[in-house]
Amino acid sequence: MEFVILALVIALVAVGAITGLVVTGRRKKRPAPPPPAAPTVTAPPAEPHVGEEAGPSAPEEHRTIEEVGLPGAGATVAEPPVLPVPEAPPVEVPEPAAGRLVRLRSRLSRSQNSLGKGLLTLLSRDHLDEDTWEEIEDTLLTADVGVAPTQELVERLRQRVKVLGTRTPDELRALLRAELLTLIGPDLDRSVRTEGGLETPGVVMVVGVNGTGKTTTTGKLARVLVADGRSVVLGAADTFRAAAADQLQTWGERVGARTVRGPEAGDPASVAYDAVREGIAEGADVVLVDTAGRLHTKTGLMDELGKVKRVVEKHGPLDEVLLVLDATTGQNGLVQARVFAEVVNITGIVLTKLDGTAKGGIVIAVQRELGVPVKLVGLGEGPDDLAPFEPEAFVDALLGE
Repeated sequence: MEFVILALVIALVAVGAITGLVVTGRRKKRPAPPPPAAPTVTAPPAEPHVGEEAGPSAPEEHRTIEEVGLPGAGATVAEPPVLPVPEAPPVEVPEPAAGRLVRLRSRLSRSQNSLGKGLLTLLSRDHLDEDTWEEIEDTLLTADVGVAPTQELVERLRQRVKVLGTRTPDELRALLRAELLTLIGPDLDRSVRTEGGLETPGVVMVVGVNGTGKTTTTGKLARVLVADGRSVVLGAADTFRAAAADQLQTWGERVGARTVRGPEAGDPASVAYDAVREGIAEGADVVLVDTAGRLHTKTGLMDELGKVKRVVEKHGPLDEVLLVLDATTGQNGLVQARVFAEVVNITGIVLTKLDGTAKGGIVIAVQRELGVPVKLVGLGEGPDDLAPFEPEAFVDALLGE
């Protein structure tokens, strides 16, 4: 029995050995991995040798200064590029101021002669009854002549027509021309005072409400003065309107007048003071000070305008204070004029946009209200459309040809 068990064990061992050989024979023998490569060691760069350890240097080709050739006469040497220098704007030569209104009379007459023609038509009637005189009065009032000047003119016309008797068109025209000239005042001094003193320039301050063309008028006035051979310094004291200083400086550059300006929203009185001081230092003939546009209802702003006047007068007397009025505003311009006259001593009036209204009687009304003459009139948008006021040329424009 023990012999049988031993035989079975031997048999099983033999079978397992045979099976392992078969399985082992079927497997492929994998190649052994290659041994790791030895790390590459990079030798440090050799240090330069000095002194006795230094080796001989390699021979190099050298040239003497005599062997170096210079560029020939025909050789082109590159030059650095020349950057273009911006050209200064050309200085314009304004038209002569004398006789401007005469040259612009046709433009003025297109808008103004309805007043003169209406009056001549009424006066030419065979019978001048009360209704006709009322129509004449209404025509004058509509043209903004004002109540008192209208009554004065109608009374004079009544007397002259009664004495004249028979009235021809030429006689009526001469009669009306003479009476209108009397109302406007041909003998008033209409020159803009810019003489100044021996060591100080003439100082002109320009005032007015917003929208009347005050800054533009200041620039155009500079052109009038330059045309008369005067040197001008502009003071941009309108510091509250952002574009005012730039606008005035552009006007000045066109005629070669320097503009003194300050920071935006700065003190206008300080700018005006500096402008006059610079004018004295440069020996300029005239200093024009453009002030901020004042609404006549704002008391604080009007007080500031008085401050500007007082500061400027520290250098010397103020020669001229020009009030700029928009002729198209009519009787409202008289309200503005009265308030300004209370703050500063107005010495002259500038009527702008006179070519844009048929109410030329405002010239008479504003002179009667302030007791100062109209000295300049604006008759368009052109740079030379500001003209000295000439009563005869104005009345001729009113009556037409």
